[in-house]
Amino acid sequence: MTPSARLQAAIDLLDWIIAAARDNGASADNIAKKFFKERRYAGSGDRRAIREHVYAAIRRWGDRPDSGRQALLGLLDEQPEWRELFGGGNYGPAAIAADEPVASGPQVPAWLAGRFASLIDEAEQSALFDRAPLHIRVNAQRATDASITAAWPDAVALPLPHAFALPTGTQVEDMPLYRDGAVEIQDMGSQAIALAGAASTPKLALDLCAGAGGKTLALAAMLPSDSQIIAADTDRGRLSRIDPRKRRAGADNIETILLGPGREAESLQHLKSRCDLVLIDAPCSGTGTWRRNPELRWRMTPKRLDHTTELQQRLFELGSEMVKPGGHLVYAVCSLLDAEGGEQTESFLESHPGWREKPIDLPIGRPYRKGVLLSPCHDGTDGFYFTCLEKL
Repeated sequence: MTPSARLQAAIDLLDWIIAAARDNGASADNIAKKFFKERRYAGSGDRRAIREHVYAAIRRWGDRPDSGRQALLGLLDEQPEWRELFGGGNYGPAAIAADEPVASGPQVPAWLAGRFASLIDEAEQSALFDRAPLHIRVNAQRATDASITAAWPDAVALPLPHAFALPTGTQVEDMPLYRDGAVEIQDMGSQAIALAGAASTPKLALDLCAGAGGKTLALAAMLPSDSQIIAADTDRGRLSRIDPRKRRAGADNIETILLGPGREAESLQHLKSRCDLVLIDAPCSGTGTWRRNPELRWRMTPKRLDHTTELQQRLFELGSEMVKPGGHLVYAVCSLLDAEGGEQTESFLESHPGWREKPIDLPIGRPYRKGVLLSPCHDGTDGFYFTCLEKL
């Protein structure tokens, strides 16, 4: 493909991504896979260049552009060499009109800028767009840390137990250690949340928003084999991914429960006031994962954020009902917005006098509003807020 054709393909792909962000459709990565599958004539170099154009635009614009063309036109001051590619020849984009609208604005949507946790200053917000590192968690029941450094001499030990960073681009899933269930790809922040839950060595643990089971598997690796871990979610597709993962990891103490949307309490009635630990990794805006999913900025609106915080409140309440006296609740969001983190915890504690904050002892993170804040700039992790509460 010519450079002009690559630029037009990036515009076309951005149009798909913008529409999906507007309509709450598929993720940018999944859209890109489909896009290139339908364009098999694009070689590896073409695909790489097109992706670079696309993600340069996604990372640059905090507010969702109206079109892919506007998104790339807005980058011309930063990419002046693109100007000559707009002319309509060689399958490239049409010539630029004198009064043509272009994307503009900051990286962080203006309506969100004032909603971050107070510790997240401009430097912290800028780090949300750095390239994310590759972290792995070692399943100590299947391997030793020494086996990791033997397999990957470039592995760097992280501050948490059995956690390592690998060079970006390492093909972890191609290695025997991965196939044997000895390692999982998992951000160190997610590992920290699982550690906070495992600290009390619960006998019965409920992962209320388990998804595909990342934190469920981490708990299983950290707890004795006679512990019982229940992974629950309303998404059948994501929940179904746990079974092959738990077999690979040898986590026979995990069972799954598919929850009926709007009827979650009925499905969990048998666990009411029985759990030593309830982990709520709640759905959120994903502001802490912009390094990996920058198009999430284009999906969130004030209305969607309000809906999300209402859901978080309901999950907080539901999860608390499953905890027995003396048990613990870990609430977590991959968000750095106060409305989804500290405000949720403080509101819960104010309306539930039978609960108290449980200190979290970890080598990473900063205390913040009855919990812990992790961020890319300060901790080298995705952005998270989480808290551990004890039922009296």
